[in-house]
Amino acid sequence: MQRAQPVPSRTQAAEAIPIEAAIKRLQLALDTLETALERRLGVERRQVGLAEQVDALTSDRAQLAAELDNATARARRLEIANRDVAQRLDAAIETVRSVIAAHPR
Repeated sequence: MQRAQPVPSRTQAAEAIPIEAAIKRLQLALDTLETALERRLGVERRQVGLAEQVDALTSDRAQLAAELDNATARARRLEIANRDVAQRLDAAIETVRSVIAAHPR
């Protein structure tokens, strides 16, 4: 034999409505919290990606700075060598002129 289900009283039915509303509000708050958490995790993943890019760019910058320093030092050495060659050429030209002047035709 089946027992009859108790019929809720008017007071119990009236109390159930605010509870259902509270459950709906709680579910909405949980959904909102979950959405905010997903956004936050997305932001953190992007920040990690940006930090990795900054690290890579910093490394590239350091490498480029070292290459620039080497190129600048090489350019200075070439300028010094160029000046030295120019001075030697001037001296050689003067020597040739002196020899030509000393031995007219």
